[in-house]
Amino acid sequence: MHEFSIAMSIIEIAETEAKKASSNRISMMELDVGTMAGIEYYALDTALEMATKHTILENAKIVVNKLQARAICSDCNNEFDISSITDECPVCDGLFHEVIRGKELKIKSIVVESDN
Repeated sequence: MHEFSIAMSIIEIAETEAKKASSNRISMMELDVGTMAGIEYYALDTALEMATKHTILENAKIVVNKLQARAICSDCNNEFDISSITDECPVCDGLFHEVIRGKELKIKSIVVESDN
């Protein structure tokens, strides 16, 4: 399950950012994950739940925003939602398109709490 290694990387990034803010507590973290990022959402949720134990993210609320993949048709410039790279354009049935959203895997925000 590569989602566990992804979860560990997310935790490492969050801990680094908390240290930059001179804190050891994170109350919330928001992630953007595209539907074509190659991530199983349930597996990521499970991996994050397991991996955050005994870390500064243990009690943090973690929100995962699922971003629907979109493409733009190379033939007619129509923008449309896709679930597979092989999806046809719904307007012209074209097979050539550019994915413009849906491959993201990023930390959108981290709420770091003050230690005071």
